[in-house]
Amino acid sequence: MLLSIRGRPRRRSRSGCAISAALPAQPRAEPLRLVSRIVAASIARPWLTIGLALALTLAGIVFASGHFDMTTDTAALISPDVDWRRQERAMENAFPQLRDATLIVIDGATPELAEDGAARLAERLAADKRHFRRVTRPDGGAFFNSEGLLFASTGEVRAATAALVDAQPLLGPLAADPGLGGTLTALGAMLDGVEHGDATLDRIDRPVRALADAIDAKLAGRPAFFSWQALFAGDHGATRPPLRRLILAQPVLDHTALMPGEAAAGAVDAAARELGLDPAHGVTIRLTGEVPLADEEFATLSENMGLVGLVMLLAMLATLWFAVRSVRLVAIILATIVAGLVVTCAIGLAAVGRFNLISVAFIPLFVGLGVDFGIQICVRFNAERAGGADPATALRAAAAALGAPLLLAAGAIFLGFGAFLPTAYVGIAELGVIAGLGMIVALAFSLTLLPALVMVLPPGPPRREVGFAGMAPVDRFLERRRAAVLWAFALSMAVSIALLPLVRFDFNPLHLRDPHAPAMRALADLTRDPDRTPNTIDVLARDPVEAHALAARLTALPEVGQVVTLDSFVPEDQPAKLALIGDASMLLDLTLNPFETAPPAADEALAAPLPGLAARLRAAAAGAPGKGAADAVRLADALQRLAAAGPATRAAVSAMLSQPLKVMLGQTRAALGAQPVTLDSLPADLRRDWIAPDGRVRMQVFPKGDGNDNRVITRFRAAVAAVTPAISGLPVATQAAAGTVAGAFIQAGLIALALVSLLLFLVLRDVREVAFTLAPVVLSGFLTLGTCVIIGQPINFANIIAFPLLFGVGVAFHIYFVMAWRGGATALLQSSLARAVLFSALATGTAFGSLWLSHHPGTASMGKILMISLAWTLVCALIFEPALLGPPRRKGDIRPMPFPPASR
Repeated sequence: MLLSIRGRPRRRSRSGCAISAALPAQPRAEPLRLVSRIVAASIARPWLTIGLALALTLAGIVFASGHFDMTTDTAALISPDVDWRRQERAMENAFPQLRDATLIVIDGATPELAEDGAARLAERLAADKRHFRRVTRPDGGAFFNSEGLLFASTGEVRAATAALVDAQPLLGPLAADPGLGGTLTALGAMLDGVEHGDATLDRIDRPVRALADAIDAKLAGRPAFFSWQALFAGDHGATRPPLRRLILAQPVLDHTALMPGEAAAGAVDAAARELGLDPAHGVTIRLTGEVPLADEEFATLSENMGLVGLVMLLAMLATLWFAVRSVRLVAIILATIVAGLVVTCAIGLAAVGRFNLISVAFIPLFVGLGVDFGIQICVRFNAERAGGADPATALRAAAAALGAPLLLAAGAIFLGFGAFLPTAYVGIAELGVIAGLGMIVALAFSLTLLPALVMVLPPGPPRREVGFAGMAPVDRFLERRRAAVLWAFALSMAVSIALLPLVRFDFNPLHLRDPHAPAMRALADLTRDPDRTPNTIDVLARDPVEAHALAARLTALPEVGQVVTLDSFVPEDQPAKLALIGDASMLLDLTLNPFETAPPAADEALAAPLPGLAARLRAAAAGAPGKGAADAVRLADALQRLAAAGPATRAAVSAMLSQPLKVMLGQTRAALGAQPVTLDSLPADLRRDWIAPDGRVRMQVFPKGDGNDNRVITRFRAAVAAVTPAISGLPVATQAAAGTVAGAFIQAGLIALALVSLLLFLVLRDVREVAFTLAPVVLSGFLTLGTCVIIGQPINFANIIAFPLLFGVGVAFHIYFVMAWRGGATALLQSSLARAVLFSALATGTAFGSLWLSHHPGTASMGKILMISLAWTLVCALIFEPALLGPPRRKGDIRPMPFPPASR
């Protein structure tokens, strides 16, 4: 078949490439002569080139191993100079104790277990100066133990104190003998009232039922926990005892470790084990907060990196094999990639100092894009070898033919990522620096080390077709049905544009984390707790006067649930509450503070009254129908079985009752000793959490409604921001980050489009050819976004990097076709160029697609979007681009090629 180039007849080789007749020499640009000279020098002195590359690689290993650093802090992805980050920094500077926080969540099966666990763990951690700088209890400690009742309403204080007074007959025996003996004495006193007609079984049903449940569970070998506090306090109102307590700790961070807070987290786990704070004992300890989340992020990233790397390697090997059909060429390309990756890692660390959650993606990025250069050169090398050229000649011809496209491709990728440098999206800006430098390294190694290795390990000539002769029908179809193909793509673009309003942007950095990881589960649990939700906004006021005015305005907002300031820790209506507490304290003083406390009773003394109490319970139940009677029989049966059990069982039941009793009695004594609270009497640590040394005041604003609903949080943040710009906190970071990232991509997109268009025009000197190169890139972008809508995939902090990558790779692939077409080539899908582009895309896709297997949601979504974008890029390159280009230019229209076609 004859193909026409510039009016001269051409034959197609068995490789499928267009073969030119003798052509007049074309002038070469200086950069292209430099490319040819570099390749020629590498071929002439292959061992020297390999030695220099090896030395450079070893130097990169030494530097990278000594300077490796990575941050998993999602806040580091945004420039610290944007307004909301400055407000965040101002808050941290005023209240540094809130920075680098670890929040320890203590959940107890009973209120006593939660309080006792928090108190003992906080005391142990506060003494551990090696691992913790500061340990506080934001919802507990001496102040809240003694003054906590004052924060309830007057009615709730009246009800709580009345309940304590009513329980005086029970409290007396319990305080005098805090164990099974005292409990049995108190039970006997209650039965006395029933037998004398002063009470009914229904009235004492609550303690009877609780004792029956606990003793039954203990005798059955099930976990059994008893709460006196819940028994006396009731189930409703502010006096309801909490099952959750918090400890706020500032760990000593080891910044030389990949997980700086790992040692502190280990210290918490060790302390909890030593103190017996575990689910078997009714206590669950969980960590969350800034430090555990960051450490967990890195752990999730590295969790199955071995599998991801293995899949990437195997897929890459298979792709390279099908591309070049030579074990030696596969090994040469891999060696070139590994050496370039090491050097890029070192250069990247030298340039930006450390990697972040996004810039670390330079690894698959370098592999995917760097292998493109190797495939292009090796496939063209095979095509030249198929025509009978020796290895040196084939390499020179490949360099001459591909010099301009490779330089343009590397330049386009460099500019595409470099466009993020002026933006506030530091994560991708740093990735752009590393990736841009990596493209220079990849191209340099592909033009030096790769040819040198080919000369040292020369592969044999290809035994099979280098091009795709079987694609001839597709070429003819695209030629005959060009208009229909273009209309089909135009329709698909119109549909994608129509779907754009449905694209979901989710720039909440928490959604990049593994929701099943312990710290994330604890955080999600807290967001469902309205009193402890992390979705609060911190407001910084210049002084107390401004704080008071802002608090009044914020409280009036319908989106705000409450505003907490230092004034919030001074209870209202104190005289009335203190009077109620004082009366109860006077009545209960001797009851709660007996002159003598009985020593632990012997087992015989514990076992002796059990049968008698069981008999009395059955007798009382016999004449009293109702639920109270049924529970009395259940307790009688439990006591009868307890009497028949061994001493160890009775000792275990006694411990089950006595341990929470001691906690409850201690809290009751502290609460009945409440004193007037003023701003001046507040603890110094508490004051420091709300007022800075320079007089600035911190306020905490809680949302009204569901704190897990993004719409609620969006309205909440907007309402607070309308009152004051001096805000920070999780809702501010998540909402403002979305605007910052969106703005960065718009800015970078315009810059990249302008720079790449200028680069293409400087080389191609034709607006139409520039459009031919960029139009498929734009189309693939719209198709990727449309696909995201269809599959329900949101765009987030991590996977959004697919779009600058798509831009760079797309421009590179289309440059190859446009420059071949402008030289007069036809039957593009049958050529070795199509083979190189296809397998290059597959190699890049496997490099990034393997990230889809990551357990880290952000990384996995990155791999997914990159696979989708590369698939559409390949479709646009192999189908849309040839149809768009159409037949080659007529003889008078063909512009001189920037490189001469290789001759066979």
